[in-house]
This record gives sequence, C-alpha cells and structure tokens, in this order.
Amino acid sequence: MLPTIEWKDDTVVMIDQRKLPASEVYVTCKTSKEVAKAIKTMVIRGAPAIGVAAAMGLALGMKRSSASGTKQFATEFQRLCDEMAATRPTAVNLFWAIERMKRVFARHVQAGASVDELKRLLEEESRHIHDEDVASCRAMGAYGASLVPADARILTHCNAGALATAGYGTALGVIRAAAEGGKKVAVFADETRPFLQGARLTAWELVKDGIDTTVITDNMTASMMRQANIDLVVVGADRIAANGDVANKIGTYGVAVLAKEHGIPFYVAAPLSTIDLNTPDGSGIPIEERNDREVTHVGSYRITPEGARIRNPAFDVTPAKYVTAIVTEQGIARAPYDVSLAALVRGAVEVPSR
Repeated sequence: MLPTIEWKDDTVVMIDQRKLPASEVYVTCKTSKEVAKAIKTMVIRGAPAIGVAAAMGLALGMKRSSASGTKQFATEFQRLCDEMAATRPTAVNLFWAIERMKRVFARHVQAGASVDELKRLLEEESRHIHDEDVASCRAMGAYGASLVPADARILTHCNAGALATAGYGTALGVIRAAAEGGKKVAVFADETRPFLQGARLTAWELVKDGIDTTVITDNMTASMMRQANIDLVVVGADRIAANGDVANKIGTYGVAVLAKEHGIPFYVAAPLSTIDLNTPDGSGIPIEERNDREVTHVGSYRITPEGARIRNPAFDVTPAKYVTAIVTEQGIARAPYDVSLAALVRGAVEVPSR
C-alpha cells in the first residue's frame, strides 16, 4: 500500500503528489498551518485523503498548543478548524473530518477532559479516521469488483487511487480488487488536464501494481468508446448530493455523457463521508476555481499566449441520470438515489455537514 499520509514522530508526513511520477518526495508537516498549506497547494489531494489530512492537521496543531486551560484551548481549536475549512471548498470529506474532530472535542470537554487528555484524544481520532479510510476502501473495492466483468477494459478519469485516500483507493480500489480476484482488467487512464492526475498519478500507481495501463488524452475518450474499446467507467467523487448528482474532477461530466450515449456503465466509487445529504442536488455544490498557471503552463513551459483569458474550474457536476450505480463501503446504491443514498448514510454514519 502506498504511504500517502501518516502520523510519524509527532509530524504529518505525506508524499508530494506534485512531484510524481518524476520523483518520490515526502513532505513533513510540523504544524497545522503547514498541513493546511499542503492541502491548498495540492501536495495532497483526493477527497478522502484531504479529510484524513485535515484531521491529522488539527490534531498536530493542538498537540503543539501551549494553552493552559480548556477555554483557551477551545478557542485555539476553533481557529484551526476555520483555517482548515478554508483550504478547498468542493470536497465534503474535508468538512466531514473537521466536524468529526469537533464532535470528539466537544464530547470530551463536556466530560471534563484536561488539555493533555484532549491532545491525546484528538490524535487518536485522527488515526482512527486514517485507518477507517483504508478499511472502507477495501470494502468498497470488494463491492465494486462484483460489477466488473471477468475480462474488462475500464476507463477512469483523474486519480481515485491510494494517492487520493489513506491507501488502496476508491475507483482504483475497485480495479485493484477485481485484479486481486483473478479478473483480467486493462485500464485506460484519461490524462486529466490541466493537472494531469490521470497521466501522472493513476498510471504511476497502476504500473507499480503491474496492471495493464494505457494513458489516453482526454479528447480520445469518445473515439475509444465508439470503437468498443471500453467496457465500463469507474471514477471517484469529491461530493455527492442527496439526489445522486456527483461532483468530481473537471471532465467527468463529459465522460458520463459519452458513456450514456454508447451504452457503457458509469460507476462512481466513494465512501459514505463523500455523500452530502445536506445538499439536495448538484447546483448547491461549490466549484473551486484554481490558479491560471495550471492551464497556462505544463511544468515550467508556457503553452498559452500572454493576454489570453483563462478559466480553471477544478470540478464539474455529473447529473444522477448518467450514473449507473454508486459504490460505497456499505453497499451499492442505485436510482432513485435520494432513497438509496439516504438509507446507506443514515444506517452507518451521521450526516456530514459543511
């Protein structure tokens, strides 16, 4: 399993995903502010991984607090929560993890815990969130593998693998589980402009696993489907609305429309923490706009002329009508999603809030 993020010697260590695949460099964060910066600058990315990083960042920040009483400690904790929540707006797992840490904090303050006890409890909770994410990905993979034919050519968009989680992956977890189960799988990885998560990260992970992988540019997908080279699509998600609308990396919507047109199943794999029952449909999901440079440059090379205006929305929303099924760690949801998703979430966890 790839060491995406871990708590080590009272620091948070994460692989710098901006450097892959050219080099494997690890970033050591010693403060909550450094973790928040790592999330914002995409040292770490992927909705589940962002949630784990946020929880560990809060635990790390509070562990280094010099507050002497619980009142001052609580004020500092709220400030760090606000700073962490401001890093990236679309992935609901970020807010889910922060709310979970807040609930643990409030419960133990009410029970009379000391500052030292609160520090220990916050660290323990962040570790639990990490370990639960790995377990949920493996469970998700097992459910999703049942949807994969014995001989399958799978298209995926962006990176929803071990790098996007605490380990194993969501969409790539489905692919890994299918391969581990003896199914013959071959993967087409969309390059995923402009940050190239598919070309750089997904392909890197799958090649390491020995899984047959072909990188294609984003504008090749329609042609590949028309030529009957794709049997199914599996993607991850950064937020799923109550009605089943799915926010994922920009370009996912186009892939879903193409899959529908060509009669190809379009599956979404995501943990329950990605489901936001407080957002009725995709129109309420905030879409992050990122720096122009991600579009104007590839590495240090400028590819657009000076003076051209740039748009860089990082995500789009795929309407539920294009989604064949949503795979979670608790089972597979199908339409009507307002019923199936609510049943899964309310049967297992508290509803995430923003």
